[in-house]
Amino acid sequence: MPMKGSGVADDSETIRWEGGLTWIAHPDETMQRASHALVVDGPHEDEDDEPDVWLVDPVDTVDLDETIADPGRIAGVVILLDRHKRDSAAVARRHDVPVYVHATMDDVAAEIDADVERFDAELADTGYRSIRVLDRGFWTEVALFSPADGTLVVPEALGAVDYFLAGDERLGVHPMLRLLPPRGSLGGLSPERIVVGHGAPVVDDPKRALDDALAGARRRSPRLYVGTLRDFLPV
Repeated sequence: MPMKGSGVADDSETIRWEGGLTWIAHPDETMQRASHALVVDGPHEDEDDEPDVWLVDPVDTVDLDETIADPGRIAGVVILLDRHKRDSAAVARRHDVPVYVHATMDDVAAEIDADVERFDAELADTGYRSIRVLDRGFWTEVALFSPADGTLVVPEALGAVDYFLAGDERLGVHPMLRLLPPRGSLGGLSPERIVVGHGAPVVDDPKRALDDALAGARRRSPRLYVGTLRDFLPV
């Protein structure tokens, strides 16, 4: 099983949830890179108009356009992590929409080969407010949270794939953040669902999963590190 697939994915796994969908390109890869389509009622006068669809950190697939055709019109592509440029520019150009980059990500904006729009406290008129998770030289990350429907989008600080999880966790803090988990930025939220950049969405009692992940990150870090080391040692 490869750590990370390459090129446009021939296969993908799609998971639909209230308010959007998640697709995992190269579903056999270890990293389980997840991308999302957020469905939002746009500011249109005609009530019969299709909703807007915002694509978050997309990894391209051969059937992507078919996968995202049902929810509505593509309004924009969003990058939430400085190293999650992925296929954002190519997908944005194909749909003739801008790539939306947070105001803290100047370097990312300069590297995107597509039209770029900036956002700060809120992603355009979507109702999704931005949460600054990390803003360091080597890691700039923004989460999105919709108070209206309770969707929380966290691209990297939290994950639901094996190498993020210790013990019986359903949601885990990134291995590099275990000793200093992002409790200040993500603690206190009451999400109805959590969609992450690696792994499947957490839709079953997500608040409990979030609280447990943040509270137990440091305590369970030795178990995670030992398990990860064992998995990567040659046999």
